Amino acid sequence: MSSERLGIGFVGSGFNARFHIQSLTSVREIDVRGVWSPNEKNAASSAALARELDVGEARPYKSIRDMVADPAINALWICSPNHARIANIKEIVDAIKGGAGTLRGIACEKPLARNVAEAKQVVEMVESVGLNTGYLENQLFSPDIIRGRELIWARGASLTGRPYLARAAEEHSGPHMPWFWQGHLQGGGVLNDMMCHSVEVVRQLLTKPGAPRSSIKPMRITGHIASLKWSRSNYAKQLSETMGKEVDYTKRPSEDFARATIEYEGENGETLVGEVTTSWSFVGAGLRLSAELLGPEYSMSWNTLDSSLKLFFSREVKGKAGEDLVEKQNAEMGLMPVVAEEASVYGYSGENRHMARAFLAGEKPMLTFDDGLEVVKVLMSAYMSAEKGQTVEFPPPGLESFIPAVAKGSWKPRLAN
Repeated sequence: MSSERLGIGFVGSGFNARFHIQSLTSVREIDVRGVWSPNEKNAASSAALARELDVGEARPYKSIRDMVADPAINALWICSPNHARIANIKEIVDAIKGGAGTLRGIACEKPLARNVAEAKQVVEMVESVGLNTGYLENQLFSPDIIRGRELIWARGASLTGRPYLARAAEEHSGPHMPWFWQGHLQGGGVLNDMMCHSVEVVRQLLTKPGAPRSSIKPMRITGHIASLKWSRSNYAKQLSETMGKEVDYTKRPSEDFARATIEYEGENGETLVGEVTTSWSFVGAGLRLSAELLGPEYSMSWNTLDSSLKLFFSREVKGKAGEDLVEKQNAEMGLMPVVAEEASVYGYSGENRHMARAFLAGEKPMLTFDDGLEVVKVLMSAYMSAEKGQTVEFPPPGLESFIPAVAKGSWKPRLAN
């Protein structure tokens, strides 16, 4: 095994970047060397976290260009807000074209961009400088998803036929930062924010191990969006008080619930179905990731809140609110599940190990920016279906220029008080 390590820099210093940094305690191939953020205090804090966890002698940088120019940094992880994606990628590409430095790879968090036009622009920019790319979808690297898929296909599918139905969901009570809640900044609501994970999970589960991702093809998509909780007057007021006056769901709401059915064509022409659901209106202990895979004589199920560790706190235990038990934690009292190693359970550790090994070897990762572009196409097709109220063939006409009504600020949900 090679002892070479990949020096990486983070573009962005928020919750997601810190989750990646925490995951690297079990990734031997990476050293965190730098963090850039428009918020210098946050950049310094994330760099300090990397040093504290002993995953690299990281320091804050004044610009993205400065990280590209540092020979100790071989790759960049893009964890910045969606509305900054084009500007961040452009700064990287311009630095390389200008001779500031070189990179062995660039990895980007989901979604690749806010819409198809922007995603194509991202792909074209990185292709212009020949960058190796990795599209980050952590749930595909969850140990349970990996092992469950292996066993289902090895034992069940090999004897009784391939699986035909996969379901996946990501649900919690809402994002940490105001920009997520603003459709024009984020590119939509919960569908654009989180359905990308579930879309890729169902596709991965339905794809035969060893076969290319393209061996099954999306053919038709039916989407639905709604604002179930956060457009209600009392919750809209609460949201605005928490996230700031620019987040006003009485005037410019985003969907807090979305679902889609994706019909695939299998390698032999058979019909396969993926059902995906996502929500910012979920009420439970905290973040819930779940999946199912079903075939002729077998099934598998996964639910991160079915943890092996649970704690009970009586009414007399009145501690402060936090997220020390589970991400997006909603309670500190009663019977609570504990996800002890979230970075591993959710797939961040495996994902980062895979990306680092691919970049070090000069090989394409399992998912590239081209795959991220297709995910955006699926998401926009689901929005288009929801707006039309009908199933759309994939890819539907007009997809390349389509902007969801939620992103334009013209979507009007059915309101409930």
